[in-house]
Amino acid sequence: MRRLYRKKALSLVKELDAFPKVPESYVETTASGGTVSLIAFTAMALLAFFEFFVYRDTWMKYEYEVDKDFSSKLRINIDITVAMKCQHVGADILDLAETMITSNGIQYEPVSRLLSFLLHYRLWTLLLIQNRLREEHSLQEVLYKSVLKGAPTALPPREVATSEPLGACRIHGHVYVNKVAGNFHITVGKPIHHPRGHAHIAAFVSHDTYNFSHRIDHFSFGEEIPGIINPLDGTEKVTTNNNHMFQYFITVVPTKLHTSKVSADTHQFSVTERERVINHAAGSHGVSGIFMKYDTSSLMVTVSEQHMPLWQFLVRLCGIIGGIFSTTGTSSCLFYFSVES
Repeated sequence: MRRLYRKKALSLVKELDAFPKVPESYVETTASGGTVSLIAFTAMALLAFFEFFVYRDTWMKYEYEVDKDFSSKLRINIDITVAMKCQHVGADILDLAETMITSNGIQYEPVSRLLSFLLHYRLWTLLLIQNRLREEHSLQEVLYKSVLKGAPTALPPREVATSEPLGACRIHGHVYVNKVAGNFHITVGKPIHHPRGHAHIAAFVSHDTYNFSHRIDHFSFGEEIPGIINPLDGTEKVTTNNNHMFQYFITVVPTKLHTSKVSADTHQFSVTERERVINHAAGSHGVSGIFMKYDTSSLMVTVSEQHMPLWQFLVRLCGIIGGIFSTTGTSSCLFYFSVES
């Protein structure tokens, strides 16, 4: 009884077979069929190979939300060289409430105005990348991906020993400020703080020594990440006028970067540049110097690395193999019947 039931079950399963087997005596091989099969297997191998590279590739996903973190501090990273001696210039930060931020993290280093060949080459490369970024915004994804490889983008360390006169001042370091609008500036004289605001002691500095030609080697907000090029990196401004004001209006956007190897909270920013000569007689008032006015955005951007899941890769691979196999099989049959008829 059990054997009879098993035979009926097997016969029922055989009737449901969607892939009936043809005896070898009824199968005929042809040269055209072999050629089509060779082409099909080659196409399968090539497309599967390219699909594997698509599977390994990643892309960046951008998400936007309201920034609810108002209590944390904002880090500003500074590395600017000014064509004046260090004893003649001072740098400090004022926030929206006219509160002077302590500049203990800022260092003044006498340097030469001339750059070495290596620094010139890296500066030239940075300027080329900056120009391309302004034209091709999609290159930013390439920079994000370069973070995974730890690609260096900052200028190389400076040489300590030099025979050139130290007529310039490198102002570098980092400071922490409140997440409100502020003004980082470099002008004549060292800053002093008093209850009604702040001032720079410029009475003992000769007006003929004023020269705010400068080079921004690095200027960024938040955590420093290798591989990211900021909009002002490599910027160089030269003036022959003693009364010159350089202004940079900056909008800072909080950014969270999440990749398979890096997870960091940093900040992107956009900048608008403006410069003019101070001439009180012509109605152009102001103070000579370098002024970077920044403000933080209320939106936060989350940049995360996306990768194709394994199941999707397998489905696409099966679609490629099955599609080519079915298409070439149908084409071979049509070709064979057309020749026979």
